Amino acid sequence: MVDATLLIIWHSRTGASEALAQAAAAGAGDAARLMAAAEVEPDDLLAASGYLFVCPENLATMSGMMKEMFDRCYYPVLGKIEGRAFATIISAGSDGEGAQAQIDRIAQGWRLKRVADPIIVNMDAQSPEDILAPREVPQARLDECEALGEALAEGLAMGVF
Repeated sequence: MVDATLLIIWHSRTGASEALAQAAAAGAGDAARLMAAAEVEPDDLLAASGYLFVCPENLATMSGMMKEMFDRCYYPVLGKIEGRAFATIISAGSDGEGAQAQIDRIAQGWRLKRVADPIIVNMDAQSPEDILAPREVPQARLDECEALGEALAEGLAMGVF
């Protein structure tokens, strides 16, 4: 059964993507279902009416755990979720474009409908020490993600998406 739930799927190594996902979930309130990518199964995707994918960019690609979620769930839901809303938040050390492009390509295969511009949070991490260090996301970026979560939940509830 599909409801107006926004499924927020996240993966994080440094805490940045987790914080961004939690901010979006706070904005979406009771309409959000926040799940770590490692826990998501095809039935979770089938039950939701929209998706927010939140992950870091690692070595110019989406994180391996997010990729694993897509690998595990892609074919079981193929042909069953067309037209559903999606958006993305990427935590990046530089530009985030590689991870963003990968998720867009997968979403295209699922025939999802992007309903918000991507949010890419550049953490400016370039050295090995900075890349692996725990992150504190600037409040303005968390507020942006909270607003996105609220907008997605409202759009799903109103049937706009």
